[in-house]
Amino acid sequence: MVDRIERHYAVFGRDVWGLLGFLALALIAFAAAAPQFLTAANFSSMAFQVSDLGLLTLAMLMPIISGGFNLAIIATANLSGLTLAWILNLNGGPQAGVLAFAGGAAAALAVGGASGAAMGATIAFLGAHPILASLAMMIFLRGLGEYLTRGGDISGFPDFLGEVGHGELLGVPVPMLVLVGAALFWHFLLSHTRHGFAVTMIGSNARAAEYSGVPVKRTITLVYALSGMMCALAGILMLTRFNSVRVGHGDSLLLVTVLACFLGGVDPFGGFGRVAPVFVALLILQTLSSGLNLLGANQHLSTAVWGLFLIAVMSLRWAGPVLAKLLKRTKE
Repeated sequence: MVDRIERHYAVFGRDVWGLLGFLALALIAFAAAAPQFLTAANFSSMAFQVSDLGLLTLAMLMPIISGGFNLAIIATANLSGLTLAWILNLNGGPQAGVLAFAGGAAAALAVGGASGAAMGATIAFLGAHPILASLAMMIFLRGLGEYLTRGGDISGFPDFLGEVGHGELLGVPVPMLVLVGAALFWHFLLSHTRHGFAVTMIGSNARAAEYSGVPVKRTITLVYALSGMMCALAGILMLTRFNSVRVGHGDSLLLVTVLACFLGGVDPFGGFGRVAPVFVALLILQTLSSGLNLLGANQHLSTAVWGLFLIAVMSLRWAGPVLAKLLKRTKE
């Protein structure tokens, strides 16, 4: 039994249980304050809303663990969505079929992966700083998207896409199922593959990882390519949810993805991070936002509460080791 508990602790990370406790407290508090909080309609709304943010957070997670950063996640998602929209319009727009959607989705994933790989190669082989490389890619992709769309929206897609963006399967919103599937795949990739081990090694010490035989340059390129593909998946999902594509979709989510990663215990300097705590952190952020909204609070108050929550979590993480040292000294 003890071994099983230790295995669960190792898999989920050191922060997940505390975050689950806070999530339970938040659910109880909002249920007491707003009777409509514990309703199927509200939980369904929360599941639809958290999906886009969740996929973009996963796209940000792997670069941070590797010791890098990806400021281009929103721009990559939007350009990938534009790619899908362009192929759908070439095949009849509202009359486009499933094959056109499948081909467009594959092209969108290819665009996301290619842009991420180009950014990763710039970082790995040219030695560019991840922030500067991703900032340059963000500006390029955003400018390209604005040029192609003339700053406007692209809409007019097949009706069956609404079943993806707004449909349910066995009572669970399809976007939430996509997010859960992506999170499980990311967890497997980071925790049970050589690539995940290499990403952690590089984030801890890239030079030592290279001396240990880890293919650092290839791994970094792959990290950003996979991040770009996850962005593309988010762009596809946003197209199906909003039934339109615009360069500015999701701009406000960039810093929130970083917030979710840090709340989930990801080391901002790289070398440590797990999917499960980050996923729970996403649920907490969505719970706080939806609960405050039901209480009639201003949307900006939700943002302030998110910031306070991050400060509280950081304070507790700092206070824990300090208290442990004090108790040790007291016993001595």
